[in-house]
Amino acid sequence: MATKISTLDFCYENSMVKIVANRNCPEIKLAGLTVGPFDEGNEYEVYFWVAKELAKAGMVHFREEDILDATKLYKAQWKEGVQIPGQISELPEDFYPKLRRFLLELKEQATQTQQSEKFQECDRVKQLARDIVNSRLKKIIALSSAPGQTDQVLKRLTDEEKLIYQQLLKIISEWKAKILQNGAEK
Repeated sequence: MATKISTLDFCYENSMVKIVANRNCPEIKLAGLTVGPFDEGNEYEVYFWVAKELAKAGMVHFREEDILDATKLYKAQWKEGVQIPGQISELPEDFYPKLRRFLLELKEQATQTQQSEKFQECDRVKQLARDIVNSRLKKIIALSSAPGQTDQVLKRLTDEEKLIYQQLLKIISEWKAKILQNGAEK
């Protein structure tokens, strides 16, 4: 399971993301890759790992709608909570990779600044993330033990969630078959 999640994370690092140039920049040549030139204010599409480095250098920034923050987590938690039983809300496909990076970023900020407010924010966001994960996991467990799910329900799961759903479905199906088989033989 960990290997599969690492593979999904690797795919995210190598996915294309949109960025906005903070200033004019000439073309940059990397080993086998060329990015730019960039004109201030214009939007471009580059690999996530390239965007991350360009953002660190202050050359670009991610579009606001593409950044995961506490407000978006609160909305996701609320949305998940108002679903009728047996329903799961739809998350962006890249929710979990963004969540892992957001949590790491908050932890690094808190550690670097040593500000109690940053540590408190980090703790609040971690709890919010746990609430979302636990709520969705309960629903995934219920979905995997119920009779065949429709594609409409399953398409609301992220790739990480589909991994756990498929594993649970297999375990539960095998368990049910074994229980019913043994009961029928006696």
